[in-house]
Amino acid sequence: MTPLAFDFEGASTLIPDQGLVQSRVSMGDGRIAADPVGHTVDLSGYIILPGIVDLHGDGFERHLAPRRGAMKVMDEGLQAVEAELAANGITTAVLAQFLSWEGGLRGPEFADKVFSAIRRNAPALVTDLRAQLRFETHLLDDYPGLPERLAGWGVGYVVFNDHLPHDRLAEGRTPRRMTGQALKAGRSPEAHLALMKALHDRTGQVPAALAGLCADLARMGVQMGSHDDRSSADRAEWRGRGVRIAEFPETLDAAEAARAGGDTIVLGAPNVVRGGSHNGNVSALDLIAMGLCDALASDYHYPSPRRAALMLADSGVLDIEQAWGLVSAGPARVLGLQDRGAIVPGFRADLLVLEAHSRKVAAVFSAGRVSFMNGDVAGRMMR
Repeated sequence: MTPLAFDFEGASTLIPDQGLVQSRVSMGDGRIAADPVGHTVDLSGYIILPGIVDLHGDGFERHLAPRRGAMKVMDEGLQAVEAELAANGITTAVLAQFLSWEGGLRGPEFADKVFSAIRRNAPALVTDLRAQLRFETHLLDDYPGLPERLAGWGVGYVVFNDHLPHDRLAEGRTPRRMTGQALKAGRSPEAHLALMKALHDRTGQVPAALAGLCADLARMGVQMGSHDDRSSADRAEWRGRGVRIAEFPETLDAAEAARAGGDTIVLGAPNVVRGGSHNGNVSALDLIAMGLCDALASDYHYPSPRRAALMLADSGVLDIEQAWGLVSAGPARVLGLQDRGAIVPGFRADLLVLEAHSRKVAAVFSAGRVSFMNGDVAGRMMR
Protein backbone atom coordinates (compact mmCIF):
# COMPACT_ATOMS: atom_id res chain seq x y z
CA MET A 1 0.00 0.00 0.00
CA THR A 2 1.44 3.36 -1.06
CA PRO A 3 1.55 6.07 1.64
CA LEU A 4 -0.99 8.82 1.04
CA ALA A 5 -0.28 12.50 0.50
CA PHE A 6 -2.67 14.81 2.36
CA ASP A 7 -2.72 18.31 3.81
CA PHE A 8 -5.06 18.39 6.81
CA GLU A 9 -6.44 21.80 7.72
CA GLY A 10 -8.85 23.12 10.33
CA ALA A 11 -8.19 20.55 13.04
CA SER A 12 -6.85 21.13 16.54
CA THR A 13 -3.42 19.54 16.41
CA LEU A 14 -1.07 18.58 19.23
CA ILE A 15 2.19 20.37 18.43
CA PRO A 16 5.26 20.01 20.69
CA ASP A 17 5.63 22.88 23.20
CA GLN A 18 2.39 24.46 21.96
CA GLY A 19 -0.36 22.07 22.98
CA LEU A 20 -3.53 21.83 20.90
CA VAL A 21 -3.48 24.55 18.26
CA GLN A 22 -4.98 25.14 14.84
CA SER A 23 -2.24 23.93 12.53
CA ARG A 24 -1.94 22.38 9.09
CA VAL A 25 -0.55 18.85 9.08
CA SER A 26 0.92 17.52 5.85
CA MET A 27 2.03 13.99 5.19
CA GLY A 28 3.71 12.44 2.18
CA ASP A 29 5.92 9.44 1.54
CA GLY A 30 4.97 8.15 4.97
CA ARG A 31 6.40 11.17 6.81
CA ILE A 32 5.19 14.42 8.31
CA ALA A 33 6.03 17.13 5.77
CA ALA A 34 7.00 20.72 6.50
CA ASP A 35 5.25 22.04 3.38
CA PRO A 36 1.99 21.17 1.58
CA VAL A 37 2.35 17.98 -0.42
CA GLY A 38 -1.03 16.73 -1.56
CA HIS A 39 -4.80 16.87 -1.48
CA THR A 40 -6.21 19.35 1.05
CA VAL A 41 -8.75 17.91 3.51
CA ASP A 42 -10.83 20.05 5.86
CA LEU A 43 -10.75 18.41 9.31
CA SER A 44 -12.59 21.14 11.18
CA GLY A 45 -14.27 19.57 14.19
CA TYR A 46 -11.50 17.02 14.66
CA ILE A 47 -8.37 16.63 16.76
CA ILE A 48 -5.09 15.29 15.36
CA LEU A 49 -2.74 13.54 17.80
CA PRO A 50 0.41 11.44 17.42
CA GLY A 51 -0.34 7.75 17.03
CA ILE A 52 -0.22 5.69 20.21
CA VAL A 53 2.89 3.60 20.90
CA ASP A 54 1.89 0.65 23.08
CA LEU A 55 4.83 -0.79 25.02
CA HIS A 56 3.17 -3.87 26.43
CA GLY A 57 -0.13 -5.55 25.65
CA ASP A 58 -1.47 -9.07 25.84
CA GLY A 59 -5.01 -8.34 24.66
CA PHE A 60 -4.11 -10.12 21.42
CA GLU A 61 -4.59 -13.53 23.04
CA ARG A 62 -8.37 -13.54 22.59
CA HIS A 63 -7.92 -13.13 18.83
CA LEU A 64 -5.36 -15.91 18.47
CA ALA A 65 -7.09 -18.40 20.79
CA PRO A 66 -10.66 -17.28 21.44
CA ARG A 67 -11.47 -20.41 23.47
CA ARG A 68 -9.40 -23.06 25.18
CA GLY A 69 -8.34 -25.53 22.51
CA ALA A 70 -9.81 -23.37 19.73
CA MET A 71 -6.74 -21.72 18.25
CA LYS A 72 -7.31 -19.60 15.18
CA VAL A 73 -5.06 -19.66 12.17
CA MET A 74 -2.33 -17.37 13.46
CA ASP A 75 -2.15 -15.20 10.37
CA GLU A 76 -5.87 -14.44 10.49
CA GLY A 77 -5.69 -13.89 14.22
CA LEU A 78 -2.98 -11.25 13.80
CA GLN A 79 -5.11 -9.46 11.22
CA ALA A 80 -7.89 -9.30 13.81
CA VAL A 81 -5.39 -8.01 16.38
CA GLU A 82 -4.29 -5.27 14.02
CA ALA A 83 -7.89 -4.23 13.43
CA GLU A 84 -8.47 -3.78 17.16
CA LEU A 85 -5.19 -1.93 17.63
CA ALA A 86 -5.97 0.46 14.79
CA ALA A 87 -9.52 1.08 15.98
CA ASN A 88 -8.03 2.29 19.25
CA GLY A 89 -5.44 4.60 17.73
CA ILE A 90 -2.41 2.37 18.27
CA THR A 91 0.12 2.70 15.45
CA THR A 92 3.04 0.84 17.08
CA ALA A 93 2.25 -2.17 19.26
CA VAL A 94 4.43 -4.48 21.32
CA LEU A 95 2.72 -7.86 21.74
CA ALA A 96 3.74 -9.36 25.09
CA GLN A 97 3.89 -13.16 24.91
CA PHE A 98 4.75 -15.45 27.83
CA LEU A 99 7.21 -18.30 28.00
CA SER A 100 6.12 -19.88 31.24
CA TRP A 101 5.71 -23.09 33.22
CA GLU A 102 1.99 -22.19 33.29
CA GLY A 103 1.52 -23.80 29.87
CA GLY A 104 -1.39 -23.30 27.49
CA LEU A 105 -1.33 -19.79 26.01
CA ARG A 106 1.79 -19.21 28.10
CA GLY A 107 3.61 -22.34 27.07
CA PRO A 108 6.57 -22.73 24.71
CA GLU A 109 4.59 -24.19 21.80
CA PHE A 110 2.15 -21.29 21.74
CA ALA A 111 4.98 -18.77 22.14
CA ASP A 112 6.78 -20.22 19.14
CA LYS A 113 3.63 -19.95 17.03
CA VAL A 114 2.98 -16.35 18.10
CA PHE A 115 6.51 -15.09 17.50
CA SER A 116 6.82 -16.90 14.20
CA ALA A 117 3.51 -15.43 13.04
CA ILE A 118 4.55 -11.91 14.04
CA ARG A 119 7.82 -12.22 12.17
CA ARG A 120 6.06 -13.66 9.13
CA ASN A 121 3.18 -11.18 8.96
CA ALA A 122 4.48 -7.91 10.39
CA PRO A 123 6.08 -6.63 7.17
CA ALA A 124 2.74 -6.81 5.34
CA LEU A 125 0.66 -5.14 8.07
CA VAL A 126 0.02 -1.40 8.36
CA THR A 127 0.40 -1.19 12.13
CA ASP A 128 4.00 -1.61 13.31
CA LEU A 129 3.84 -4.88 15.29
CA ARG A 130 6.72 -5.88 17.55
CA ALA A 131 7.27 -8.70 20.02
CA GLN A 132 8.14 -8.88 23.68
CA LEU A 133 8.96 -12.07 25.57
CA ARG A 134 7.71 -12.36 29.13
CA PHE A 135 10.04 -14.96 30.60
CA GLU A 136 9.52 -16.83 33.86
CA THR A 137 12.70 -16.60 35.93
CA HIS A 138 12.56 -20.15 37.30
CA LEU A 139 12.72 -21.88 33.91
CA LEU A 140 16.40 -22.60 34.48
CA ASP A 141 16.56 -25.36 31.89
CA ASP A 142 15.57 -22.83 29.21
CA TYR A 143 18.37 -20.36 29.97
CA PRO A 144 21.13 -21.86 27.79
CA GLY A 145 19.10 -21.82 24.56
CA LEU A 146 17.16 -18.62 25.15
CA PRO A 147 19.48 -16.14 23.35
CA GLU A 148 19.42 -18.28 20.21
CA ARG A 149 15.64 -18.64 20.39
CA LEU A 150 15.22 -14.88 20.74
CA ALA A 151 17.39 -14.30 17.69
CA GLY A 152 15.37 -16.80 15.69
CA TRP A 153 12.08 -15.20 16.76
CA GLY A 154 13.35 -11.68 16.09
CA VAL A 155 12.56 -10.63 19.67
CA GLY A 156 14.60 -7.76 21.09
CA TYR A 157 12.67 -7.03 24.28
CA VAL A 158 12.45 -9.35 27.30
CA VAL A 159 10.60 -8.82 30.57
CA PHE A 160 11.17 -11.11 33.54
CA ASN A 161 8.31 -12.49 35.64
CA ASP A 162 8.01 -14.81 38.61
CA HIS A 163 4.46 -16.08 39.04
CA LEU A 164 5.26 -19.04 41.27
CA PRO A 165 3.22 -18.95 44.53
CA HIS A 166 6.36 -19.26 46.65
CA ASP A 167 4.72 -18.62 50.03
CA ARG A 168 2.20 -21.42 49.65
CA LEU A 169 4.72 -23.82 48.16
CA ALA A 170 7.15 -23.15 51.01
CA GLU A 171 4.39 -23.84 53.53
CA GLY A 172 3.30 -27.03 51.78
CA ARG A 173 -0.11 -25.61 50.94
CA THR A 174 -1.89 -26.13 47.61
CA PRO A 175 -1.73 -22.98 45.46
CA ARG A 176 -4.97 -21.20 44.72
CA ARG A 177 -6.72 -21.96 41.40
CA MET A 178 -4.25 -24.77 40.77
CA THR A 179 -6.75 -27.18 39.23
CA GLY A 180 -7.90 -24.60 36.69
CA GLN A 181 -4.29 -23.75 35.83
CA ALA A 182 -3.48 -27.43 35.38
CA LEU A 183 -6.39 -27.91 32.99
CA LYS A 184 -5.32 -24.90 30.92
CA ALA A 185 -1.80 -26.33 30.75
CA GLY A 186 -3.07 -29.77 29.73
CA ARG A 187 -1.67 -31.41 32.88
CA SER A 188 -3.16 -33.30 35.76
CA PRO A 189 -3.34 -31.28 39.01
CA GLU A 190 -0.78 -33.65 40.51
CA ALA A 191 1.71 -33.15 37.67
CA HIS A 192 1.18 -29.39 37.72
CA LEU A 193 1.82 -29.18 41.46
CA ALA A 194 4.91 -31.36 41.15
CA LEU A 195 6.29 -29.04 38.46
CA MET A 196 5.70 -25.95 40.59
CA LYS A 197 7.38 -27.59 43.58
CA ALA A 198 10.39 -28.62 41.50
CA LEU A 199 10.82 -25.09 40.15
CA HIS A 200 10.36 -23.54 43.61
CA ASP A 201 13.01 -25.87 45.05
CA ARG A 202 15.59 -24.42 42.64
CA THR A 203 15.02 -20.82 43.76
CA GLY A 204 18.52 -20.59 45.18
CA GLN A 205 20.02 -21.16 41.73
CA VAL A 206 18.06 -18.39 40.05
CA PRO A 207 20.04 -15.22 40.99
CA ALA A 208 23.36 -16.41 39.59
CA ALA A 209 21.72 -17.84 36.49
CA LEU A 210 19.84 -14.58 35.91
CA ALA A 211 23.05 -12.56 36.17
CA GLY A 212 24.63 -14.64 33.41
CA LEU A 213 21.55 -14.60 31.19
CA CYS A 214 21.09 -10.84 31.51
CA ALA A 215 24.74 -10.28 30.65
CA ASP A 216 24.32 -12.40 27.51
CA LEU A 217 21.15 -10.55 26.49
CA ALA A 218 22.77 -7.17 27.10
CA ARG A 219 25.61 -8.11 24.73
CA MET A 220 22.96 -8.93 22.12
CA GLY A 221 21.40 -5.48 22.55
CA VAL A 222 18.17 -6.89 23.99
CA GLN A 223 16.07 -4.48 26.05
CA MET A 224 15.20 -5.88 29.46
CA GLY A 225 12.52 -5.11 32.02
CA SER A 226 11.29 -6.45 35.33
CA HIS A 227 7.63 -6.99 36.08
CA ASP A 228 5.72 -6.20 39.28
CA ASP A 229 8.62 -5.04 41.46
CA ARG A 230 7.45 -4.87 45.09
CA SER A 231 10.33 -3.11 46.83
CA SER A 232 13.37 -0.92 46.39
CA ALA A 233 15.47 -4.03 46.97
CA ASP A 234 13.77 -5.78 44.04
CA ARG A 235 14.52 -2.83 41.77
CA ALA A 236 18.14 -2.62 42.96
CA GLU A 237 18.68 -6.30 42.17
CA TRP A 238 17.31 -5.92 38.67
CA ARG A 239 19.28 -2.74 38.03
CA GLY A 240 22.42 -4.60 39.09
CA ARG A 241 21.74 -7.06 36.29
CA GLY A 242 21.35 -4.27 33.74
CA VAL A 243 17.55 -4.48 33.70
CA ARG A 244 16.53 -0.82 33.49
CA ILE A 245 12.80 -0.93 32.72
CA ALA A 246 10.37 -1.31 35.63
CA GLU A 247 7.03 -2.54 34.34
CA PHE A 248 4.04 -2.02 36.63
CA PRO A 249 5.80 -1.56 40.00
CA GLU A 250 3.37 -2.67 42.69
CA THR A 251 4.41 -0.25 45.44
CA LEU A 252 5.42 3.37 45.89
CA ASP A 253 8.73 2.16 47.32
CA ALA A 254 9.59 0.28 44.13
CA ALA A 255 8.56 3.18 41.88
CA GLU A 256 10.54 5.74 43.88
CA ALA A 257 13.58 3.45 43.76
CA ALA A 258 13.25 3.17 39.99
CA ARG A 259 13.12 6.95 39.60
CA ALA A 260 16.06 7.49 41.98
CA GLY A 261 18.11 4.97 39.99
CA GLY A 262 17.31 6.54 36.64
CA ASP A 263 15.24 3.57 35.48
CA THR A 264 12.23 3.73 33.16
CA ILE A 265 8.79 3.30 34.76
CA VAL A 266 5.96 1.80 32.74
CA LEU A 267 2.46 1.75 34.25
CA GLY A 268 -0.79 0.15 33.17
CA ALA A 269 -3.35 2.39 31.46
CA PRO A 270 -6.27 0.25 32.75
CA ASN A 271 -5.15 1.13 36.29
CA VAL A 272 -5.66 4.81 35.43
CA VAL A 273 -9.04 4.23 33.78
CA ARG A 274 -10.28 2.12 36.68
CA GLY A 275 -9.07 4.67 39.22
CA GLY A 276 -6.85 2.07 40.88
CA SER A 277 -5.31 -1.37 40.59
CA HIS A 278 -7.65 -4.34 40.17
CA ASN A 279 -5.58 -6.33 42.72
CA GLY A 280 -4.81 -3.74 45.36
CA ASN A 281 -1.43 -2.44 44.19
CA VAL A 282 -0.39 1.21 44.25
CA SER A 283 -2.56 3.52 42.15
CA ALA A 284 -1.07 4.46 38.79
CA LEU A 285 -2.85 7.81 39.07
CA ASP A 286 -1.01 8.57 42.29
CA LEU A 287 2.34 7.61 40.76
CA ILE A 288 1.69 9.78 37.71
CA ALA A 289 0.78 12.75 39.89
CA MET A 290 4.13 12.29 41.67
CA GLY A 291 6.04 12.20 38.40
CA LEU A 292 6.76 8.47 38.66
CA CYS A 293 5.75 7.38 35.18
CA ASP A 294 7.48 7.50 31.79
CA ALA A 295 4.94 5.57 29.73
CA LEU A 296 1.50 3.98 29.92
CA ALA A 297 0.81 0.59 28.33
CA SER A 298 -2.43 -1.14 27.37
CA ASP A 299 -1.62 -4.20 29.49
CA TYR A 300 -4.78 -6.26 28.83
CA HIS A 301 -7.11 -3.60 27.33
CA TYR A 302 -6.33 -1.81 24.05
CA PRO A 303 -8.80 1.11 24.47
CA SER A 304 -7.21 2.14 27.77
CA PRO A 305 -4.13 4.15 26.61
CA ARG A 306 -6.28 6.63 24.70
CA ARG A 307 -8.86 6.85 27.47
CA ALA A 308 -6.24 7.19 30.21
CA ALA A 309 -4.36 10.01 28.49
CA LEU A 310 -7.55 11.97 27.88
CA MET A 311 -8.69 11.39 31.48
CA LEU A 312 -5.39 12.70 32.82
CA ALA A 313 -5.72 15.85 30.73
CA ASP A 314 -9.41 16.37 31.53
CA SER A 315 -8.81 16.02 35.27
CA GLY A 316 -5.92 18.49 35.26
CA VAL A 317 -3.40 15.98 36.58
CA LEU A 318 -1.29 16.74 33.49
CA ASP A 319 -1.68 19.06 30.53
CA ILE A 320 -2.62 17.47 27.23
CA GLU A 321 0.93 17.36 25.88
CA GLN A 322 2.25 15.69 29.04
CA ALA A 323 -0.68 13.29 29.22
CA TRP A 324 -0.54 12.29 25.57
CA GLY A 325 3.23 11.99 25.81
CA LEU A 326 2.75 9.05 28.16
CA VAL A 327 1.21 7.06 25.29
CA SER A 328 3.22 8.43 22.37
CA ALA A 329 6.57 10.21 22.83
CA GLY A 330 7.33 8.49 26.15
CA PRO A 331 6.98 4.89 25.00
CA ALA A 332 8.71 5.73 21.70
CA ARG A 333 11.74 6.87 23.72
CA VAL A 334 11.68 3.67 25.78
CA LEU A 335 11.82 1.62 22.58
CA GLY A 336 14.54 3.82 21.11
CA LEU A 337 12.27 4.87 18.25
CA GLN A 338 13.39 8.39 17.43
CA ASP A 339 11.12 8.78 14.40
CA ARG A 340 7.68 8.79 16.05
CA GLY A 341 5.66 9.95 19.04
CA ALA A 342 5.21 13.58 17.99
CA ILE A 343 3.89 15.57 15.04
CA VAL A 344 7.17 16.93 13.76
CA PRO A 345 8.39 17.30 10.14
CA GLY A 346 10.47 14.29 9.21
CA PHE A 347 8.82 11.96 11.70
CA ARG A 348 6.72 9.00 10.60
CA ALA A 349 3.19 10.01 9.69
CA ASP A 350 1.65 8.12 12.61
CA LEU A 351 -1.53 10.09 13.25
CA LEU A 352 -4.71 9.61 15.24
CA VAL A 353 -7.76 11.67 14.27
CA LEU A 354 -10.48 12.04 16.93
CA GLU A 355 -13.93 13.58 16.68
CA ALA A 356 -13.55 16.72 18.78
CA HIS A 357 -16.91 16.42 20.54
CA SER A 358 -17.19 12.69 21.22
CA ARG A 359 -13.44 12.00 20.94
CA LYS A 360 -14.16 8.76 19.17
CA VAL A 361 -11.48 7.45 16.85
CA ALA A 362 -12.26 8.65 13.33
CA ALA A 363 -9.09 7.79 11.41
CA VAL A 364 -5.64 6.36 12.03
CA PHE A 365 -2.58 6.54 9.79
CA SER A 366 0.56 4.50 10.33
CA ALA A 367 3.54 5.69 8.28
CA GLY A 368 1.04 7.54 6.10
CA ARG A 369 -1.10 4.50 5.36
CA VAL A 370 -4.68 4.12 6.53
CA SER A 371 -5.10 1.52 9.26
CA PHE A 372 -8.56 2.68 10.36
CA MET A 373 -11.19 5.10 9.07
CA ASN A 374 -14.78 5.58 10.08
CA GLY A 375 -17.73 7.87 9.42
CA ASP A 376 -17.62 11.42 8.07
CA VAL A 377 -13.82 11.52 7.79
CA ALA A 378 -13.92 9.03 4.92
CA GLY A 379 -16.24 11.31 2.98
CA ARG A 380 -14.01 14.29 3.55
CA MET A 381 -10.96 12.40 2.29
CA MET A 382 -12.68 11.70 -1.01
CA ARG A 383 -13.90 15.21 -1.73
